Amino acid sequence: MKRFLVLAILLSAAPATAQTVTPRFTSATVNATTTTTQTIDETVSTEIYGAAVSSWSGTNVEPSAADITNSTTTWDIVTAGEDFSLEITTRAAGIIETTDITRTIETDSTTTTLSVFAQ
Repeated sequence: MKRFLVLAILLSAAPATAQTVTPRFTSATVNATTTTTQTIDETVSTEIYGAAVSSWSGTNVEPSAADITNSTTTWDIVTAGEDFSLEITTRAAGIIETTDITRTIETDSTTTTLSVFAQ
């Protein structure tokens, strides 16, 4: 009996209907502002490598041997009594320069958006 009663209720139910919704505004605006802050801490490290160097330059001098890196090489004055100069450069291969740069980049950004609605 209960089954027939539930079946009778389901078959006799009226269909559901929805009412039409009509907006009641004529216009509207939305204003939104977004602010963003970004901080970047950056470190740049640079190492410059160089080759081994042995060189000389001068005036009124000459080496006693072609290999100036030899510790027994001597330097002779070409014209006695004249001015002379001698510059010897010796550098081992490896790091010849190191640079470290540390910086902070700060960025502030503000975005403002305006939306207008009308019917």
